[in-house]
Amino acid sequence: MTESLVRVRNLKIGATVYPPGGKPHDVEIVHGVDFDVRQGQVLGLIGESGAGKSTIGLATLAYGRGGVKIIDGEVWVNGRNILSTDLSDIRKLRGGEVTYVSQSAAASFNPAKQIMEQVIETSVQHGIYSKSQAESRAIDLFHQLSLPSPDTIGKRYPHQVSGGQLQRCMTALALCPEPNLVVFDEPTTALDVTTQIDVLAAIKRAINEIGVAALYITHDLAVVAQVADDIMVLKMGEMIEHGTTDQIINSPKEEYTRALVSVRSIDHPEKHPKGSPVLTCSNITARYRGTTFDVLHNVSLEIYPSQTLAVVGESGSGKSTLARTITGLLPPRDGKIMFDQRELSPDLPSRTLEDLREIQMIYQMADVAMNPRQTVGTIIGRPIEFYFQLRGKEKRQRVIELLDEIEMGKEFIGRYPAELSGGQKQRVCIARALAAKPKLIICDEVTSALDPLVADGILKLLLNLQSLENVAYLFITHDLATVKAIADSIVVMFEGKVQRYGRKSKVLSPPFDDYTDLLLSSVPEMRLGWLENVLATRKMESAGN
Repeated sequence: MTESLVRVRNLKIGATVYPPGGKPHDVEIVHGVDFDVRQGQVLGLIGESGAGKSTIGLATLAYGRGGVKIIDGEVWVNGRNILSTDLSDIRKLRGGEVTYVSQSAAASFNPAKQIMEQVIETSVQHGIYSKSQAESRAIDLFHQLSLPSPDTIGKRYPHQVSGGQLQRCMTALALCPEPNLVVFDEPTTALDVTTQIDVLAAIKRAINEIGVAALYITHDLAVVAQVADDIMVLKMGEMIEHGTTDQIINSPKEEYTRALVSVRSIDHPEKHPKGSPVLTCSNITARYRGTTFDVLHNVSLEIYPSQTLAVVGESGSGKSTLARTITGLLPPRDGKIMFDQRELSPDLPSRTLEDLREIQMIYQMADVAMNPRQTVGTIIGRPIEFYFQLRGKEKRQRVIELLDEIEMGKEFIGRYPAELSGGQKQRVCIARALAAKPKLIICDEVTSALDPLVADGILKLLLNLQSLENVAYLFITHDLATVKAIADSIVVMFEGKVQRYGRKSKVLSPPFDDYTDLLLSSVPEMRLGWLENVLATRKMESAGN
């Protein structure tokens, strides 16, 4: 057997915690983890948010992010323990022997520099290549990663390429210096399914052709099953299970792993509409201020009480723009919006207090949707006071009722957002929306930033609250698994137009239009060989055309 390129032994990592009103203290967040990675092997690190995946991945660069410290253990790379080497050796290691691909390429690239300048930077600084040699290698990688115009794309700036293209450019950046190990940290999580499959295929092809070792960090087992040879399952800094991809996917030994494998088991029967629609959009056409082209084209749809309409499509298809139009943030250029059998004013300032109360939103990023200086009680209590003028004991009692509804309890009323997990933060945002007693809640990618187990709990909570409160949902998402779990009706959008619309059973049944077929076939399945089968099928279809 090939000798391990990376050997991690008894890795322990700590961090300093600063509790509100309390004394700072050190805690251990990774507890004695061991693993090996051989040249040409891909090890998947899987687990919930806070499991320690990224922290462990960054330890292979001898790096602790955000004040995190490696407190014990050994990390061997190319035959030396990098935790006991000097700083000059660490600098040669980072960006040379070991490279890193982050989750958000858009946040990682310098917007003021051309892509090529950034892709070749570490290769030139480390003396691996001259500038002309590095540019030549970068162009070869652009070809391997199936980027458009590979000979000239490096002359563009980051904002001049799509999110999926920029993620592939970042992969080229990581592969350019010919590293021994690449750490992929959730490289496709922020991408829609059609872009994700292209990036996954490009990453897998590059790994196989170049022969580097890789750590692939993700919370999505279906994704990691397509690229990893082995998988290590983590929970709260501890290794729960470690085995081949086949064993982890098809015969997991531990209960936690089995829960990850079986996630998204919600069976939501499609409900038929009753009564009059709570929302009707008729021929909505809209454009952004200062532009001369429309971003929504004749969009029409209906939502009924106690039902969920899912709006799906790629990034840029018009999903969130439609939500902005319904809420009055982007007045339509043409068409009208009827709500509860009355016509809504197209712009937000002209709407009544009742209009504002009856349409609420839950946002994708709960972290930035709450004031970090306000307690849970204040956050949930604000709409209660604003819309119903309740104060004192009456307001507090209503806050407690809502905390019970979201399955958290009154003990959370005095906590701040920093003291909550990602799932708890999103539950508080749900309670805040429910506090207004709305008839429609617009859910904008509310589970896309959450790991599967937490997201599953949020979806079940939303379905339960819908039956209790008789509220309708407009559920914006690019996750087709979520759509199948929660929707009654579906709108498929493409380039600002309605591509397909109807009951869930109809939209998800053939015959499909080309775009809907592409969306549905791009949803990763938790089985080995799925990616290769999809790519082979598309190659045959392309050859046939």
